[in-house]
Amino acid sequence: MRIETITLRELRMRLKAPFETSSEVTWDRRVLLVEVGVDGLHGWGEITAAEDPFYNAETTDTAWHITKDFIAPFIIGKEVGNAAEIGNLLAPIRGHEMAKAGVENAVWDIEAQQHGVPLAKLLSGTRQEIPCGVSIGIQPSTSTLLEKIECEVRAGYQRIKLKIKPGKDVQVVAEVRRHYPGIRLMVDANSAYRLEDLEILKTFDEYQLLMIEQPLAWDDIFQHSLLQAQLRTAICLDECIHNPSHADAAIRLGACRIINIKLGRVGGHTVARQVHDISVRHSIPVWCGGMLESGVGRAHNIAMSALPGFVLPGDVSASQRYWDEDIIEPEVEVGPAGTIRVPVTSGLGYSVRRKRVESLTVRQEQWHA
Repeated sequence: MRIETITLRELRMRLKAPFETSSEVTWDRRVLLVEVGVDGLHGWGEITAAEDPFYNAETTDTAWHITKDFIAPFIIGKEVGNAAEIGNLLAPIRGHEMAKAGVENAVWDIEAQQHGVPLAKLLSGTRQEIPCGVSIGIQPSTSTLLEKIECEVRAGYQRIKLKIKPGKDVQVVAEVRRHYPGIRLMVDANSAYRLEDLEILKTFDEYQLLMIEQPLAWDDIFQHSLLQAQLRTAICLDECIHNPSHADAAIRLGACRIINIKLGRVGGHTVARQVHDISVRHSIPVWCGGMLESGVGRAHNIAMSALPGFVLPGDVSASQRYWDEDIIEPEVEVGPAGTIRVPVTSGLGYSVRRKRVESLTVRQEQWHA
């Protein structure tokens, strides 16, 4: 495959409702799309960086800079045997995994088209459908939160994730559990706590949670191992797992019992599969986290979630939960049983609506071999 063209676009897309975590509130998404051209075929990827450096160090603007000034010059005109080789070309660039993932995943889309198979199959996925959960941001009141949970439970979602932070944590979970004693429930702290908060975190053991996601520092593994040893509830690591080495260290230290794999955070499908494989070897379940993606990023998440180790419901939910109108067709839909069918057509399995993309684009750059 010769990388003939790369097109980078920034879209502005407004969420249906603001989404609040322990560190930020998001309403308008600055979505970065990457389109790669090879031998007359076009593949799509999404750079899932947030607008601000509160999830990780990358932002929309740093990702644009790195893609424009380093990634595109490194790979334009280059020959690769397969999509996995993109990572080798980009190895001199340290970090910036989300920017790298956007480009690499677009090439994976092309490779699947070349082979005439769904991307999920090319990645060695085995599932025909994937189980889905939802992530609910911090709400202004418990009553509002309960209403949202009721809506999602009625829609069939198999797991509810609550964003928490100090002051909006144990009491909220207790009330949710009182109203919904049987649902699969988890919480996500987005690094809002410290080891000194042990007694608060131990209180969560009373509520039969599926997991507590990344309670401590975003770049920590060791202190999570100290915390996990004192909790009955499983810790899931997210922000601090960037590669197979991190996953191996976390597992061997006993820092977690579950790992969240986000394509952007680990740098694309190649490394995501490696993290998946090492987790499976150690009998650690994995699931797919979300970054408020458009349909392009969501489609890549569906393909990755078809891998056999993704045994827990992920954050891959329906397009209509976030957008009045998505940029793919068909839009991602969740069935009554809380599952999404894995596409069986070649490539991503969804078509990008070019006119819709163009109408939302606020800046664009293109490179030719």
